[in-house]
Amino acid sequence: MTQEKKQYYTLKITQANKTQMITILYEMTIDYMTDATDAISRGEKKDADKNLSYAQNCIDELIRSVNLQTELGRDLHRIYIFSKKELTMAGINYNIQRIQKVEKNFRTLHGAYLELEKADTSEPTMGNTQMVYAGLTYGRYSLNEEVSQTSPNRGYKA
Repeated sequence: MTQEKKQYYTLKITQANKTQMITILYEMTIDYMTDATDAISRGEKKDADKNLSYAQNCIDELIRSVNLQTELGRDLHRIYIFSKKELTMAGINYNIQRIQKVEKNFRTLHGAYLELEKADTSEPTMGNTQMVYAGLTYGRYSLNEEVSQTSPNRGYKA
């Protein structure tokens, strides 16, 4: 994942509510799987292993976020466990088809969560975050971001 993409996700996370956080985890997992597939295609097994590990870490976060008290939560839990196993096997055999199967499932789940986001009007999970203003300034084609410090105590409120 590129540095720009990491910054993009960092900004999204600071402004996301609970539903959006799950959507972001899906996006990150899909990006890592895509990067792993690309690395396997280029023959870069070490890079593929790293990206598959990152994708599995994202799935671990999804597993921890599931409410197992509901039937839907238990179904999602099974999907996440299956996906993790598939990525493990894909890492052993460097099998692109297994990664693509999991990626297809995650794209479907991502689409479902995008629909859920429309109904969730809750506040962002993080408070006291920095405000970021972006716009075209000081040049026709350069994008500059301005970060203003709102409080020395950023992030989650205890």
